[in-house]
Amino acid sequence: MSETMTPLATVDTAGAAPALRSPGRMAVRRFLRHRLAVAGLVVLVLIVLATVFAGVLSGHDPTKVDLSQVRRAPGAEHWLGTDGSGRDVLARLLYAGRVSLLVGVASSLLAVTIGTLLGALAGIAGGWVDSTIMRVADVLLSFPVLVVMVVIAGIVGSSVTMMVVAIGVFTWPTAGRVVRGVTLSLREREFMHASRAFGARTRWLVLHHVVPAVLGSVVVVATLAVATGIMLEASLSFLGLGVQPPQPSWGNMLTDAQRLTVISQMPWLWIPPGVAVAITVLSVNFVGDGLRDAVDPREG
Repeated sequence: MSETMTPLATVDTAGAAPALRSPGRMAVRRFLRHRLAVAGLVVLVLIVLATVFAGVLSGHDPTKVDLSQVRRAPGAEHWLGTDGSGRDVLARLLYAGRVSLLVGVASSLLAVTIGTLLGALAGIAGGWVDSTIMRVADVLLSFPVLVVMVVIAGIVGSSVTMMVVAIGVFTWPTAGRVVRGVTLSLREREFMHASRAFGARTRWLVLHHVVPAVLGSVVVVATLAVATGIMLEASLSFLGLGVQPPQPSWGNMLTDAQRLTVISQMPWLWIPPGVAVAITVLSVNFVGDGLRDAVDPREG
C-alpha cells in the first residue's frame, strides 16, 4: 500500500500548479533587483531614524548658545564641532533634518494631491476644462520656483508653512500631466463607458477608476518631488528667506559657507549640512528610479 501511495504523492507534488504572482509581489521583486534603489532606501531609513532620535544621538540642545565654545573644532565633547554661537553642529544637523524632511514630504503630498485631482479632472472632462487646467499648468511651469518663493517670502514672510504651500502649488503640474496622460488612455475604455452608462458621475469615475490606475506613477512622482522640496528649502534658507534661526535647517546651516574664512578654515560648519542635503536628495532619486522600474510592467 505504501509503495502505491508514494509515487502518487510525488506526482501530486510535482504536478501542483505554480503559485500565482500578484502585481504587488512582482513590483517588489523588480524594486529589490535595483541595487541603487535598495541602497537609497536603506540610507533614507537611517536618516529618518537619526532625525527621530536626534536628542539621544547628539546629547546637546541645538539652540543652546555657549559663547565659551564658539567655533570649536570637532572633538570628544562636540563630534562635529560648534558654530559661531557655540551651538553643537551635530545636534543642529540632526534636528535640521526634521525640518528639511518635513518640508520635502509635506510639499510633495500637496503637489501630488493637487496634481492628481486636477489631472484626472482634465482627462475625464476634456474640452474647455482640460484646456484651462493645462494652460494654468503651463503658466506655473514657466515660472522659476525659487524666484517666486523669494518674492512670496518677501511679501508674506518666511515660514515652514509658506514654503510647503508655495512648493506644492508651483510643482503640481508635473503630477497633473502624468495623471492626465493616464486618464486620457482610460477614458475610452469599455469599463469607463459601462460606468457612465450606469450613471456614474465624474467624481465616482476619478475615485474608483482613475486614482487606482495612476497610483503607481503618482508614487514615483511624489518620491522625486520630495527631493525637489528638500533642495528648494535648502536654497531658500541659504538665502535667509526660509527657516529662520535659531531653528536649524540644512539650508541656514550652510549660510556660514558664504564667508571665505569659514570655507577654508572651518569646514565642519558647512561640509556636514552640504553632505546631508546631497546624500538625502541622491537617495530619494535612487528610490524614485527604483519605484519607476517597479511599477513599469515592461520591466522584468
